[in-house]
Amino acid sequence: QVQLVESGGGSVQAGGSLRLSCVVSGRILSNYRMGWFRQAPGKERDFVAAISWSAGNTYYAVSVKGRFTISRDNVKNTAYLQMNSLKPEDTAVYYCAAGAGYYTVSAYDYWGQGTQVTVSS
Repeated sequence: QVQLVESGGGSVQAGGSLRLSCVVSGRILSNYRMGWFRQAPGKERDFVAAISWSAGNTYYAVSVKGRFTISRDNVKNTAYLQMNSLKPEDTAVYYCAAGAGYYTVSAYDYWGQGTQVTVSS
């Protein structure tokens, strides 16, 4: 059984930075990707970024490209999301996920519990 635990959320002012971590326990298949999604109140859960667990190929939503960086440490079984130049519209609960998909929620099999990110203007 795969379990994901996020950490690193918090409150920052616009322009600030946060780094989210997602610790993975259990066996991740080599073809899996680690994804980060976010969900603001009253809105759908949206794709933010993804990284292939083995090759490290990365994928980003247009809204975060150039500001956010996804990475992973295979030894520590941890995925990261470095978020710079944060904006109030980045405020949401951020979820990490593992699965064979790219951009869609349904393509991911395992999910963390979420961590709140709040950006004030």
